Amino acid sequence: MILSGEEIRRRLGAEIVIDPFDPVRVNPNSYNLSLHDELLVYEEVVLDAAAPNRYTRIKIPAEGLTLHPGQLYLGRTAEKTQTRDLVPRIQGRSSLARLGLFICPGGSLGSVGYCGTWTLEMFVIQPVKIYPAMQVCQIYFHELTGEVGQHAQGKYHNSSDIQPSQMYLEFGNDCRDQQLELSFDDLLR
Repeated sequence: MILSGEEIRRRLGAEIVIDPFDPVRVNPNSYNLSLHDELLVYEEVVLDAAAPNRYTRIKIPAEGLTLHPGQLYLGRTAEKTQTRDLVPRIQGRSSLARLGLFICPGGSLGSVGYCGTWTLEMFVIQPVKIYPAMQVCQIYFHELTGEVGQHAQGKYHNSSDIQPSQMYLEFGNDCRDQQLELSFDDLLR
């Protein structure tokens, strides 16, 4: 079950924290979150899932920044959110998708109890101009059925900045050596 906008308002401060909160951004079943004024772009030509990848930080000026196809941009929400016994999800706004800007196509499900800002994966299919503080995505909340053994404590929990991929933390120490030994034929199996 997804919470209604009125239920989001009712649970603010108890089961839901959105900071800062603007009542005008409450929708019938979600809340609009806004874009912070910085982005990260990776410097690597080939991104390595088993190692940290270098990146550059870009400031989004007040007059806007044009995003270009063929580049992944990582942004973050200006708002910090937290839930208690609810599962948060974010989704890019359809108005932006209609401009060819896609936000969080793969990273939209938060863990119950997640606390922090949200890193936004962004890409475009044609050049699109964006602005700091624009409302780019919606957060909505699912009620959870069953016992919750442990609230969120993952590698992105308590985030207050843009988080590049930390998938490399899931690999063992010898993963890079093993990866180098694989041939292209091994990858096709």
